[in-house]
Amino acid sequence: MTTVQQAFNKGLPAVHRPPLEREDVCEVHGAFTAYCHLGNVWTGCRLCAAAAEARRVDLEARKEKELRDAEWQQRLGRAGIPERFMASSFGSYVVEHELQQQALDAAMAYANEWAQVRVVGRGAIFLGNVGTGKTHLAVSIGKHVMRKHGASVLFVSVQRAIRSIKDTWARGSSVTEAQAVALLTFPDLLILDEVGVQHGSEYERQVLFDVLNERYETRKPTLFLSNKTLDEFKVVMGERVMDRLREDGAPVVPFCWASARGRALR
Repeated sequence: MTTVQQAFNKGLPAVHRPPLEREDVCEVHGAFTAYCHLGNVWTGCRLCAAAAEARRVDLEARKEKELRDAEWQQRLGRAGIPERFMASSFGSYVVEHELQQQALDAAMAYANEWAQVRVVGRGAIFLGNVGTGKTHLAVSIGKHVMRKHGASVLFVSVQRAIRSIKDTWARGSSVTEAQAVALLTFPDLLILDEVGVQHGSEYERQVLFDVLNERYETRKPTLFLSNKTLDEFKVVMGERVMDRLREDGAPVVPFCWASARGRALR
C-alpha cells in the first residue's frame, strides 16, 4: 500500500470482516446478539427493527389508501352521479321477481364485459317506468368501470346536457360551444338520463346527434335511460342514431314493472 493510500485510509472507520459480536439487552425483547460491521456502529434489536419497518409499511399503505380514497371521491364528484344514488351498487339492487333479475344480469354483464364494450363502443338502452331501478343499475355500471378499469364516466340528463351547450351563447361565457360538446364526448362512458323529456326541437335533435356521432366515431359507449317505449325512443333519437346503436349491438333492457316508489307510498 502506498504512503498516500495509508494516509487516506487513516481517516476512514475500520471495516470488520467478519463483523464483531457482543451480547446486548433490549428493554422490550430481552437479550440479543449485536453486530458491528463498520467502525464502532453496532446493530440494534432485530425484533425492534422489524416492528419499526412493519409500522413504516403500514403507515405508507394507509397514506396510499387515503390518497386512493380521495381520488375516488373526486372522480365520483366529477362523474355527476346524483347524491341519492351515490351508494348504489349491484349488491344493493333489490330483486323481487325474474324480470328484475334479468335486468340485473344484463347490467352486470355489460359492466363485466367493459373491455370489449370499450373496444367496439357498444352502448346500452334502459327503457321503462320511473322508479324501476334504471338509474340504480346505470350508476352501478359507472362505478364498476371507474373502479375496475379506471374509466372516466359522466352521468347527465339530456336537458342538462343541452342546457350546458345553450349556456355558452350567453354574453361573457368563458366556455365555447365546441368546448361544451367536448365535455360530453370526452368520458369513456356517458350515461344519458331522461331521454325523451327534452322538447324535441330540431336544434336539440341536432345537438344530441352531434354529441352521439362524435362518440360513435371515437367508439365511446353511451348508456341511455328513458321512460319511453322502444317505439317512442326510436322517434326521439331519430333513425341516424338508432342505426349507429344497431350497428354496435346495443342491448335494450326493459324495466316493465311497477315503480318501487309507488309501492312505498301505498
